[in-house]
Amino acid sequence: MLILLFLSSGLFLGWSLGANDASNIFGTAVSTRMVKFYTAAIVASIFVVLGAVVSGAGTTHTLGKLGAVDMIAGAFMVALAAAVTVFWMTKLSLPVSTSQAIVGAIVGWNMFAGQTTDIQALTKIASTWVMSPILAAAFSFVFFLFFKKILEFWKIHIFRLDAYTRIGLIVIGAFGAYSLGANNIGNVMGVFVSVAPFQSLDLMGLSISGVSQLFLLGGLAIAVGIFTYSKRVMLTVGEGVVKLTPQSALIVVLSQSIVLFLFASKGLETWLLAHNLPSIPLVPVSSSQVVIGSVLGIGFANGGRGIRYRVLGKIASGWVTTPIIAAVISFISLFFLQNVFDQQVVKPSDLIGHHQVISTQITKTG
Repeated sequence: MLILLFLSSGLFLGWSLGANDASNIFGTAVSTRMVKFYTAAIVASIFVVLGAVVSGAGTTHTLGKLGAVDMIAGAFMVALAAAVTVFWMTKLSLPVSTSQAIVGAIVGWNMFAGQTTDIQALTKIASTWVMSPILAAAFSFVFFLFFKKILEFWKIHIFRLDAYTRIGLIVIGAFGAYSLGANNIGNVMGVFVSVAPFQSLDLMGLSISGVSQLFLLGGLAIAVGIFTYSKRVMLTVGEGVVKLTPQSALIVVLSQSIVLFLFASKGLETWLLAHNLPSIPLVPVSSSQVVIGSVLGIGFANGGRGIRYRVLGKIASGWVTTPIIAAVISFISLFFLQNVFDQQVVKPSDLIGHHQVISTQITKTG
C-alpha cells in the first residue's frame, strides 16, 4: 500500500501527460470537427495503453542514464515536481513538454544528491528537443505538397474526401497514440523502474513483468488525463498556431505519429545497427513540440501565411522555462521531504559521503 502511495505522483504525472501531451494526437482532428472529442479520447486511450505496455521499455533506459534515482521517496518527489510543472502549464493552456519536465526534475534530484548529471545523456536528450520538431516539420511539409498533387490529379468528390479524411484521422491517430505510449511512458514511470519493482504476475498463462505492470498503471493514468482535461489544449494546438483544414490535420497527425515512432522503436534501432547504419536515439520526445513542428510545416508549405508567431512565441517560452521550473521545484521539494517529513530520498551511503565533505570543510574552517 505504501508503494502505491509513492506511485501516486507518477500517476499524477501520467494524468498530466494525458491532459497535455497526449491531447496533441487528436488535437487537430477535434479542432477541425472531423472527429468528436469522445471518439478521439476512446481511441487514444486504448492505444496509448497498448503502446506503453508493449513497447515502452526502449526510452526508459536512456532516461535512466541521466540520473539514477535510488530511493522510492526520491522517485516520488521527482515525478511530483514534473507533474506539478506540467499541470501548472496546462492551466495556462500551454502545450508544454512532459519530457522536459521530468528531465528538469531528475537534474534537480542530482543537484540535491550531490551527484554529477551525465552531460552526454543530457545532451542526447536535449538534442531531440530541437531535432524532433524540425523532423516533424519536414515530414508535414513534404506530405502536404505530395497530397496536394494527388488531390489535384484524382479530383476526389468533397464528400468522399471528408469520409476518407475522417477514417484516416482515426486510424493514424490510433498509430500516434500507440507511439506516444511507447515513447513517453518512460517519462511517467521511468524513475520508479529500479526502486519500486512489482513481482511478476501469471494471469491465464500469461506472465506480466513488474515493469509492464508499472507501465500499465501509467498508461491508464494517461488515459484518464485524456478524458478529463485534454480538450482545452487540443483547441490551442489545433487552432492557435495555424488555421488547419481537415486534410492538413490528417498530415499533422501522420507526421507526428511517424516521429514519435522513430524515437521509440527498439526494432528499428536494432535493424539500423545490424546494417551498420546510424541509429535514431531511443529518447522520450515531446508530442507537444512534435505537433507544433508538424503544424508549422503546413504553414511553411503554404508560404508562411497564417502562422501566428505571437502564439508560437508564447508556446516556445513554456518550453524554455519548463525544465528550469521543474528542477527548482524538485530540489526544494526533496529538501522538505527529507528534512521536514523525515523521508530518505537518497541512499544513505550517498548522503553520508556528501555530508562528510561538508563536515570536513566546516572543521577546516573552524
